Parts: sequence; C-alpha cells; structure tokens
Amino acid sequence: MVAPSATPTGNPHSGKPGEAQLGHAQFPTTVTGYAALLAWLQAFGLLVRVGVEGTGVYGAGLARHLRAGGISVVEVDRADRKTRRWQGKSDPVDAEAAARAALAGRATGTPKHRDGRVEALRALRVARRSAVAARAQAQTRIRSLIITAPDELRAELAPMGLRELLAYCATRRLDTTSCDQPDVATLVALRSLSRRHRELTVEIDELDSLLAPLTKVINPALARLNGVGPDVAGQLLVTAGENPHRLRSEAAFAMLCGAAPLPASSGRTHRHRLNRGGDRQANAALYRIVLCRLRWDPRTHAYAHRRTTEGMSKKEIIRCLKRYLARDIYRALLTPHDAAPAG
Repeated sequence: MVAPSATPTGNPHSGKPGEAQLGHAQFPTTVTGYAALLAWLQAFGLLVRVGVEGTGVYGAGLARHLRAGGISVVEVDRADRKTRRWQGKSDPVDAEAAARAALAGRATGTPKHRDGRVEALRALRVARRSAVAARAQAQTRIRSLIITAPDELRAELAPMGLRELLAYCATRRLDTTSCDQPDVATLVALRSLSRRHRELTVEIDELDSLLAPLTKVINPALARLNGVGPDVAGQLLVTAGENPHRLRSEAAFAMLCGAAPLPASSGRTHRHRLNRGGDRQANAALYRIVLCRLRWDPRTHAYAHRRTTEGMSKKEIIRCLKRYLARDIYRALLTPHDAAPAG
C-alpha cells in the first residue's frame, strides 16, 4: 500500500506559514491504484511535483506511472534517525515528510528512469551476479569438502587443478547405495557441486552473450574506452541510469561512485579522507579500469611514476586515478551514440 499526503501552499490555517496537510489516503500498489492516487492528488488543485521515497525499489512502479502522466517526480531520502525518533514511523508520517520535503525544495534528486534498455541491462546483470556468486560458493564448498575428506580421497583429489577436478567429479560414476560411507557420500556431494558449477558456468556464458552487445548498443562511446569491458560498462550504465543527464556534473557522478574524496580539514591541517559512500559496485568498476590502465596504458604509467616520485603511495595514486577516470566516464555517458569517445 502507498499512503500519499497532499500538502499545498497558500493555506493560512497551516501550522507552518503557507503549508497545510489536506489529507492522506492509502492505495494499492497496482496500475489501478496508481491511477486512483493520481486522480486523488489532482483533485486538490494544481499538482506541482510529487516526492517519492525509494523510487529505485518499492516506489519504482509509482514513479514510472507518474512520469508517464507528465508529473514531475523527485527522489526523497529516508528521514534521519533524529527526525524519526521525534515523529515516529508510519506510512502517513513518512508520506507527509516526503510531501513537505518536495514542497520545500529539500528533495531535488531526479529518479532513474526504469523503462528503457538500461533497465533491461540491470535485470540481466542481477541474474548474472547471482549466478557468479552461486558458482563461487559451489567452488568454495568443493574445496572445503576436499580438505575434510578421508585421507585417501583427499590425497587423490587435492593435487588436481580446478578444471581437472570439476571434470573428474562431474563425470564420476558412483554407487549411491553406499552413501552411508563417508568417502562415497563425499564423492556424491562433490559430483553434485561440480555439476552445479558447470551449469552455472553455462548460464553465465549465455548471459554474457546477451550483455556484451547490449552495452555496446546502449553507449558505444563508453564501451570503446580503454580498460572498459562489457561487465564494467554494464555496471557504470546501471549506476548512471537511463537518464544520465540527471547527474548535474562530473563531480556529482564521482560522488555517486564514491570516488570523490571528502574534506577532513581542521584548523591548520588541510586534508581529505577516503569516501566510503556511494555505489560500491560502481567504485569497484572504476578500480578494475584503473588496474587495467596501470598495466597497459602509457599515460597512466607516466602519471603513476610522477606521483610516486612526489611521495604518494600506490593506494593514493589509485584514488586519484579513479577520480580522474570518473570525469572521462561521465563525458562518455553523455556522449551521443554516433559520436567519438572522449578518450
């Protein structure tokens, strides 16, 4: 259920100058409910904007419906802990807080569009990330079973490489009537995990065959940048969204990716500290690009050498490179599809 609040301006009976709550109501989170909600809001007069909390999750459907109706939607952040301690937590309270934030101009963020090719890319990447995590977990379970296996079986399997081990275990014929024996049960478990690993590898390859051309179609300029592969490009496209122009500057994009250092100065000490916020998956994507360029790009080699002679550590150099890289990525994100890449 959604619980919107209507809070227009110009009412002298408000507790705050120019504001008053006209009412709140609940609607089902369906297309019919969204239409009823919009009609209810417009019944109070001119609808200027709507503040929605969680436009990327539970509020995605509502934000999409409102945008299709030509309504201006702004992203509303969750209230801080102090505010919630004073006001409590309920749907009407949250809805009123969202309405007041949108009305006062405190909420100005433009939500991501959830109805384009980037949304299709995001859905495919969700499945791929899940498959990669499950495959890694299966591989870990295989190794742990070998470590605790009976001595003879461990001596047989431990020297094998991963590929040989998976092929051997997946094709091993066993007598499952003797599963009460530890060695047989361990081999059965290894065969099951190895087959799961093989199936997940096939699934990941199938998804990669869909993701690689899709990232190039969405933004060829980004895909052509040095060190940017399909996986990295897909993550950066999902982070920026279908409407990257909502990010007002390359500094905003760097902050979104957690690549903008935060000031931590005090008195005569002037310094910056590591930014641990932002989209950590996008930050990891920038990190992988930097590592690739440190290995293969002559310009990055020269920059790293110069900074090293100035006394900077490798970690500090990588942080600087991620910030500069965010600038190039931002330009590529805004580049028309038929234009040349930024660099």
